[in-house]
Amino acid sequence: MTTQEVADTLVKLCSEGKFREALEALYSPDIVSVEAGAPPGGSREAKGLAAVAAKGEWWVANHEIHSVKVEGPLVAGAHFSVAFKMDVTFKPESKRHLMEEIGMYKVASGKIVYEEFFYNM
Repeated sequence: MTTQEVADTLVKLCSEGKFREALEALYSPDIVSVEAGAPPGGSREAKGLAAVAAKGEWWVANHEIHSVKVEGPLVAGAHFSVAFKMDVTFKPESKRHLMEEIGMYKVASGKIVYEEFFYNM
Protein backbone atom coordinates (compact mmCIF):
# COMPACT_ATOMS: atom_id res chain seq x y z
CA MET A 1 0.00 0.00 0.00
CA THR A 2 1.08 3.56 -0.61
CA THR A 3 1.30 6.08 2.21
CA GLN A 4 -1.96 7.63 0.97
CA GLU A 5 -3.72 4.24 1.00
CA VAL A 6 -2.44 3.44 4.50
CA ALA A 7 -3.52 6.89 5.72
CA ASP A 8 -6.97 6.67 4.14
CA THR A 9 -7.52 3.19 5.58
CA LEU A 10 -6.44 4.31 9.05
CA VAL A 11 -8.86 7.24 8.96
CA LYS A 12 -11.71 5.01 7.75
CA LEU A 13 -11.16 2.32 10.39
CA CYS A 14 -10.67 4.79 13.26
CA SER A 15 -13.78 6.72 12.19
CA GLU A 16 -15.70 3.45 12.53
CA GLY A 17 -14.17 2.78 15.97
CA LYS A 18 -12.16 -0.15 14.59
CA PHE A 19 -8.88 0.67 16.30
CA ARG A 20 -7.80 -2.96 16.83
CA GLU A 21 -8.52 -3.78 13.18
CA ALA A 22 -6.38 -0.80 12.13
CA LEU A 23 -3.51 -2.05 14.28
CA GLU A 24 -3.69 -5.57 12.87
CA ALA A 25 -4.01 -4.49 9.22
CA LEU A 26 -1.72 -1.47 8.99
CA TYR A 27 1.06 -1.68 11.58
CA SER A 28 4.52 -3.18 11.21
CA PRO A 29 5.55 -5.83 13.75
CA ASP A 30 8.42 -3.45 14.60
CA ILE A 31 6.19 -0.40 15.23
CA VAL A 32 7.48 2.31 17.56
CA SER A 33 4.76 4.36 19.26
CA VAL A 34 5.45 7.50 21.30
CA GLU A 35 2.89 9.22 23.54
CA ALA A 36 2.96 12.86 24.61
CA GLY A 37 3.17 11.78 28.25
CA ALA A 38 3.99 8.62 30.15
CA PRO A 39 1.72 6.85 32.63
CA PRO A 40 3.00 6.84 36.23
CA GLY A 41 6.07 4.63 36.34
CA GLY A 42 5.87 3.98 32.61
CA SER A 43 7.56 5.00 29.40
CA ARG A 44 6.33 7.30 26.64
CA GLU A 45 7.58 4.76 24.11
CA ALA A 46 6.18 1.35 23.18
CA LYS A 47 8.09 -0.92 20.78
CA GLY A 48 6.59 -3.80 18.86
CA LEU A 49 3.07 -4.80 17.92
CA ALA A 50 2.35 -6.58 21.22
CA ALA A 51 3.40 -3.55 23.30
CA VAL A 52 1.35 -1.15 21.18
CA ALA A 53 -1.67 -3.48 21.35
CA ALA A 54 -1.34 -3.68 25.15
CA LYS A 55 -1.19 0.13 25.37
CA GLY A 56 -4.37 0.35 23.30
CA GLU A 57 -6.13 -2.27 25.41
CA TRP A 58 -5.26 -0.34 28.59
CA TRP A 59 -6.63 2.86 27.05
CA VAL A 60 -9.93 1.23 26.01
CA ALA A 61 -10.31 -0.47 29.41
CA ASN A 62 -9.83 2.85 31.23
CA HIS A 63 -11.89 5.17 29.02
CA GLU A 64 -15.53 5.27 28.03
CA ILE A 65 -15.62 6.68 24.50
CA HIS A 66 -18.70 8.82 23.87
CA SER A 67 -17.68 10.05 20.41
CA VAL A 68 -14.70 10.19 18.07
CA LYS A 69 -14.19 12.50 15.12
CA VAL A 70 -11.26 11.81 12.80
CA GLU A 71 -9.99 14.47 10.39
CA GLY A 72 -7.44 14.05 7.63
CA PRO A 73 -5.18 12.61 6.54
CA LEU A 74 -2.55 15.10 5.47
CA VAL A 75 0.05 13.12 3.52
CA ALA A 76 3.63 14.26 2.81
CA GLY A 77 5.93 11.65 1.31
CA ALA A 78 6.28 8.71 3.69
CA HIS A 79 4.56 10.63 6.52
CA PHE A 80 1.00 11.59 7.33
CA SER A 81 -0.94 13.18 10.15
CA VAL A 82 -4.46 12.73 11.45
CA ALA A 83 -6.46 14.82 13.92
CA PHE A 84 -8.64 13.08 16.51
CA LYS A 85 -11.32 14.77 18.61
CA MET A 86 -12.71 12.56 21.36
CA ASP A 87 -15.30 12.93 24.06
CA VAL A 88 -14.20 10.44 26.73
CA THR A 89 -14.65 9.61 30.39
CA PHE A 90 -11.60 8.44 32.33
CA LYS A 91 -13.23 5.59 34.25
CA PRO A 92 -10.99 5.47 37.36
CA GLU A 93 -11.88 9.09 38.18
CA SER A 94 -15.28 9.29 36.45
CA LYS A 95 -13.89 12.41 34.77
CA ARG A 96 -15.33 13.33 31.37
CA HIS A 97 -13.36 15.56 29.03
CA LEU A 98 -12.85 16.53 25.41
CA MET A 99 -9.51 15.45 24.03
CA GLU A 100 -7.85 16.73 20.87
CA GLU A 101 -4.94 14.74 19.53
CA ILE A 102 -2.68 14.82 16.50
CA GLY A 103 -1.16 11.55 15.35
CA MET A 104 1.94 11.68 13.16
CA TYR A 105 2.79 8.50 11.28
CA LYS A 106 5.63 7.15 9.13
CA VAL A 107 5.07 4.42 6.55
CA ALA A 108 7.66 2.00 5.13
CA SER A 109 6.98 -1.03 2.93
CA GLY A 110 3.23 -0.39 3.15
CA LYS A 111 3.04 -0.50 6.97
CA ILE A 112 3.06 2.07 9.77
CA VAL A 113 6.52 1.86 11.38
CA TYR A 114 6.38 4.92 13.64
CA GLU A 115 3.66 6.97 15.31
CA GLU A 116 3.79 9.86 17.73
CA PHE A 117 0.91 11.59 19.47
CA PHE A 118 0.48 15.18 20.60
CA TYR A 119 -2.62 16.11 22.55
CA ASN A 120 -4.39 18.66 24.68
CA MET A 121 -6.87 17.58 27.37
